[in-house]
Amino acid sequence: MQLSEIGETGLLAELERRGLVLGIENDAAELAGGLVVTQDALVEGVHFRLDWTSWRDLGYKAAAVNLSDLAASGAQPEALLVTLAVPGATLLADVVQLYEGLSEPGVPIRGGDVASAPRATLSVTAVGRSKRVPGRSGARPGDALVVTGPLGGSAAGYLALAEAIATPLRDAHRRPPLRLREGQLLASTAHALMDLSDGLVSDAERIAARSGCKLVIELERVPIVDGVKEVAERVGRDVWDLVCGFGEDYELLAAVGDAPFPTIGWCEAGAGVELRLQGEHHEVSRWRHFGDA
Repeated sequence: MQLSEIGETGLLAELERRGLVLGIENDAAELAGGLVVTQDALVEGVHFRLDWTSWRDLGYKAAAVNLSDLAASGAQPEALLVTLAVPGATLLADVVQLYEGLSEPGVPIRGGDVASAPRATLSVTAVGRSKRVPGRSGARPGDALVVTGPLGGSAAGYLALAEAIATPLRDAHRRPPLRLREGQLLASTAHALMDLSDGLVSDAERIAARSGCKLVIELERVPIVDGVKEVAERVGRDVWDLVCGFGEDYELLAAVGDAPFPTIGWCEAGAGVELRLQGEHHEVSRWRHFGDA
């Protein structure tokens, strides 16, 4: 069986079934003493293109996507560890810019590794501490679903880069938001909390599966980044594909009793995720790891 047949979720489920990894309950691993650790990798040609992004922006994004997992754990960041693999012909000035970007969020880089490789690969480990990690399994019928900010900007930015469309949304793909304060606020009361790295639908499905309930999302209530609709029209895509199916928005999705963030739906008895648009069922196209879109 190929990974393209089962996707990222299927791979993790199979590893868990075989007892090779512990349950993938949270965005980050919760250890003793409130220690929270997460790791994400960015691979050239898969997660970024160097003709689309600067080395500094690449460094910032690599830090941000890991800090987003800490945000979803309600954690205060303490350190980053950075492993960089690049071709030997890479300029020193480019690597310096990369580390300047990694340093932008203000979290100290405490170590890592450097290696030679045919194309650039950047793996970052983020370490923090949290008083309470909500996880994904506590959502319950009656909870409200909230997001910390508007969605679709990263997808629109990616498509704008791919189709040479001039728009400020390009930076939404290259420089995602940091929601550390929001994560700490939500973690104190949320029943379930995670970041939107793989798309609203895919990530909501993870909460639904772990919590054993159904998540209903009313699309007209989902906040959208300004300009996303125009980009969707230019490339002939349903705007909801960009908002719900692409990912890399790095906002937070929470199931809560109440919170000062936009409410986009609710939890009820049942299973899975249902999207509704003006009361009618709506489907979106999604991007998945290992080419199983």
